[in-house]
Amino acid sequence: MLKYADYDIVFQEIPDEVTLAINLSNCPNHCKGCHSSYLMENVGEPLTEESLSMLLDKYGKAITCVCFMGGDASPSEIEQLACFLHRQTMIQVKVGWYSGKSKLPDNFNIDYFQYIKLGPYIESLGGLKSATTNQHLYHIVDGNMQDITYRFLPNAVEKIS
Repeated sequence: MLKYADYDIVFQEIPDEVTLAINLSNCPNHCKGCHSSYLMENVGEPLTEESLSMLLDKYGKAITCVCFMGGDASPSEIEQLACFLHRQTMIQVKVGWYSGKSKLPDNFNIDYFQYIKLGPYIESLGGLKSATTNQHLYHIVDGNMQDITYRFLPNAVEKIS
């Protein structure tokens, strides 16, 4: 079962969104230099549709996005909670997932997500704000994953394909 250790309103994880970032524990990736190493332990409270509803009720229209930070130990539960967020009618929010894996799990349904970050943290390459990062943030539009990692770099200019 997914557990969340904490959560916060953030402005930098998903471009142009006010995001409720939910930090999930029991991370199997154990990236060297992880800024949230306490999330490697199985700590916190169960993250369920009920607890997610309580968070939505608490923050209401103050947020535009919910982002699951971690959850690689239970990607099917992440998918189910994203589906719940898509179906619920309390408040319409976009849904993101920060995974430390290099690729999505087999048969993972991206239909309920607007953002997905992939890639383990590799200390020597840096995070999303580093020009040498191996991590990528994708904006999902019409079932296609568009890489928007460049948005984290200073003086970012929209890429034209």
